[in-house]
Amino acid sequence: MIRPLFRSALLVEAKGDASPVTRADKEAEEAIRALLAETLPDHGVIGEEHGSERPDAEWVWVLDPIDGTRAFVTGRPIFGSLLGLLHRGKPVLGIIDQPVTGERWLGVAGQPTRFSGPFAGTARCRPCASLAEAELSCTSPDMFSPASRPGFERLRKGARRVTWGGDCYAYGLVALGLIDVVAESNLKIWDWAALVPVIEGAGGRVTDWVGQPLHPVSDGRVLALGDPRLLQEAVHLLQS
Repeated sequence: MIRPLFRSALLVEAKGDASPVTRADKEAEEAIRALLAETLPDHGVIGEEHGSERPDAEWVWVLDPIDGTRAFVTGRPIFGSLLGLLHRGKPVLGIIDQPVTGERWLGVAGQPTRFSGPFAGTARCRPCASLAEAELSCTSPDMFSPASRPGFERLRKGARRVTWGGDCYAYGLVALGLIDVVAESNLKIWDWAALVPVIEGAGGRVTDWVGQPLHPVSDGRVLALGDPRLLQEAVHLLQS
């Protein structure tokens, strides 16, 4: 549903939050929902484009058909499809799929993350014991509220350098040992549910900005670390 529309003439309409949404977003989520309804009818679904069905079920799928729509509509292959599975509110399975490059990350709780595609390799976060040695990534500096911006600025100044852009693709690069830290704000459950099993299955950690596990009512501030030893230092800068 997504690949044929990449770098094509798209009609983009405005969502309530003014972010672009395309025919590809909607049709991809509809296709996933149809498959889930056929094969797992007792499971719940939470999707960015088409809302929730049975969100209180024991097993709930969380869907973001195109995470990084701005990258998609401007022809940059750094977006991805996110599929997460919650068991009683806890992320237990996550998929990051890049339909243009053919790359796919699969994380299952308690198992090593698997990475497949033409650039396949070992999905393993790299050691990075100090924030001063860390590559930091963030989708956009505009995502921070006045309350959260000072914490991010302290983290940014403490890191080796920061690169912008990437959306879910940056989290996949954490799992490949190419980025060490991602700190973002204002994320919804469909933005992060799939990322937790992927990064933690590669040896990293994903928490909120106070170092606690993410849950369905988290405040949207997400911290991903390739090396869990960075957690205390990163949380101190974000909160001090």
